[in-house]
Amino acid sequence: MFEGPIQELIDELARLPGIGPKGAQRIAFHILTTDRADIDRLADALRHVAENVRFCDRCFNISEGDLCRVCRDPRRDQTAICVVEESKDVMAIERTNEFRGLYHVLGGAISPIDNVGPADLHIRELVMRLGDGVVTEVILATDPNLEGEATATYLSRLLLPMGVTVSRLASGLPVGGDLEYADEVTLGRAFSGRRRLGEAAAVG
Repeated sequence: MFEGPIQELIDELARLPGIGPKGAQRIAFHILTTDRADIDRLADALRHVAENVRFCDRCFNISEGDLCRVCRDPRRDQTAICVVEESKDVMAIERTNEFRGLYHVLGGAISPIDNVGPADLHIRELVMRLGDGVVTEVILATDPNLEGEATATYLSRLLLPMGVTVSRLASGLPVGGDLEYADEVTLGRAFSGRRRLGEAAAVG
């Protein structure tokens, strides 16, 4: 244990996701040897994010205003909504240039072990967005892991009776992986080969 401000810095850094005690210690000592100007820029960036960045009132993507860049763009396809877990997934999909519709960020995935249920996500707001009949397709782009699949299954059962086409990204994505780490080609092919949900039940 160190004393004073350095230990306080290590403790705060260790609270960040993906950074353990040793990583926090390395970052803290790197900051100690960094020029004051660089530290000031980092502090200013943190303050700017805290003061100016919020979540879009419509889709819950990160935004600096009431609506995010995508929701403000009149050129986007208003008939398609891609549902993702986090804002970082929006960025991953945008890099593919395969999707020109709108987004809806759930804010996570259904995970009983973590006490996250449907009521903890932005699902009610998604249903409300479908109320005017403009949207004809909802693309479920939750992560291809247990929680993401459970969320996609729940959403498909909820949305199909509303008369919209519900599709899921194709299997070009690795099972158990995270959307944000997929390369642009793989993610693009997943969009092109997305499958419509509910077809099997309709055939039977």
